[in-house]
Amino acid sequence: MIARLRGRLDERGKDNCIVDVNGVGYLVRASARTLAALPAAGEACVLHIETSIREDAFELFGFVAPEERDCYRLLTTVQGVGPKAALALLSALAPGEIATAILSEDRATLTRADGVGPKLAQRIASELKDKVASLGLALATGKAAGGDAVPGAAPVGEAAADAVSALVNLGYRRAEAVAAVNKAAKKIGAQARVEALIPAGLKELGA
Repeated sequence: MIARLRGRLDERGKDNCIVDVNGVGYLVRASARTLAALPAAGEACVLHIETSIREDAFELFGFVAPEERDCYRLLTTVQGVGPKAALALLSALAPGEIATAILSEDRATLTRADGVGPKLAQRIASELKDKVASLGLALATGKAAGGDAVPGAAPVGEAAADAVSALVNLGYRRAEAVAAVNKAAKKIGAQARVEALIPAGLKELGA
């Protein structure tokens, strides 16, 4: 099982690239976001790999950041979301933006990806809403693949997800709750506990 490739970029295609590792060229499928983040041909690169083994194919999917790979893994647990749809989502949206859309049940944002219609977007939001926290702290800080900050990204740690749920249970719309907890988490810090995020979120909502 291949988990990571470290070598030199040989070629870059529309939806894949070839990484030369000690003279062996590995064909790696990737999102447009990852391909854009790769260096020029001939330069050193590192890709985090998800290996897919089927009866008729052995494929490698590459990601410049672990959080993008983890998001890919989570997306492909949804029925109807195969590698092509998952890469389309990661091409259209950064991992943090996908997490935000799922938490706020924002189907319109998810349908920005090629091949993702309203029904599939709804299924993604419904099935992953309670699993998004598994993406971990990397997305809680709102980091996109390549390390860039995602504007408006929601905090996705377990404490933040619990705080959002608590505010929704108090009668606030999910989108409002996500925005409020996001602001609170930025002020308090990524390690904030749910006991602090809930009142801080309520303060934001009342501001």
